[in-house]
Amino acid sequence: MTATTIGDLQTFKAAFFKALAHPARIRILELLTAREQSVQQLQEALGLSQSAVSQQLSVLRASNIVSARKEGVSVRYALRDPLLADLLAVARQIFDNHLVGTGNMLRQLRAKPGRRARGGK
Repeated sequence: MTATTIGDLQTFKAAFFKALAHPARIRILELLTAREQSVQQLQEALGLSQSAVSQQLSVLRASNIVSARKEGVSVRYALRDPLLADLLAVARQIFDNHLVGTGNMLRQLRAKPGRRARGGK
C-alpha cells in the first residue's frame, strides 16, 4: 500500500464516521437494522418532522450508508450494508464498557479514606 492509498482510506473512514456523527442519524440506522422503513415510519419512531428526517436520510444516502427504494408514492429506506448493524452493536459495547469503567472509578474514589463529604468541613 502506498501512502496515498492509506491517506485515501483514512479520508474515506473519516467521511463515513462524519456521516454517522448525529444522534438522529444513529437512531435512524438503529431502526433500519430491524427492517426497511418509510420516512413516515421513521418520523413517527423518532418524533421528528418530515423535513428533519428527510434531511438526515439525505446525508446517509449521500454517503452510501442507506439505500432508497420507491414503493408506490412512498420511499422505503434500508441499510446498504448489513454489517452496519454489527458496527452499531460494537459501538454500543464500547460505550457500555466505558460506562462500566467510569462507574468502577467512581466507586473507587468514593471508597478512598479521608474523602470529604460534599459540602462538609
